[in-house]
Amino acid sequence: MAALQLPDKLGAILLPDCTLFPHGALPLHIFEPRYCQMLRDAVEGDCLFCVGRLTGAEVPDIASCTSEIGTACLIRTSREQSDGRSNLLMHGLCRVRFTEWFPGKPYPFARITTIPSLALEEGPSSDEARRLREVVEAILLGFPDDLVTKVQQLLDRTSDPGMMSDAISQQFVQNTTLRQSLLEELSIPKRIDLLIEHLRTLRSGDN
Repeated sequence: MAALQLPDKLGAILLPDCTLFPHGALPLHIFEPRYCQMLRDAVEGDCLFCVGRLTGAEVPDIASCTSEIGTACLIRTSREQSDGRSNLLMHGLCRVRFTEWFPGKPYPFARITTIPSLALEEGPSSDEARRLREVVEAILLGFPDDLVTKVQQLLDRTSDPGMMSDAISQQFVQNTTLRQSLLEELSIPKRIDLLIEHLRTLRSGDN
């Protein structure tokens, strides 16, 4: 991600109850003509667009019906069908803030700014990673072996607590409101607190 320079304006697909985390994967089926055009424009350019979460029915004033924070993503694979529809696999890159929406294109088109997580010092960073891992592994006791293995593989991919929390959130948080809250929380310790609280409810069977 460090080597990738994002443009300051990108197209955006707006979806209800959909949140993509950085480093996460999202399959999409593109069929609306406006999004088919956005895909063509992206493929002819840098293969980037954003995923934004609709908060209500889409209206011309896009800012009023879309979460302010979404995710810039990269087209990993794209397969066009004979009728013009396409199946995509998107890879989340980073959190972005939609700061302005522009007319003139058939699809939503926004000015964006990247919003990195709040930095942690080296010591606290390793502490947060260890805290999340210990709680997750404790919660997994008694779960099926294949699930435990899958989660451990996710945890082994990085020692960065921000990336770790995003990976766990992408795979194991289904509540759409909580997913957006986790995306919007820039404090890594607070994000981990939210995630741990949710995982404990899964363990107790409350959710």
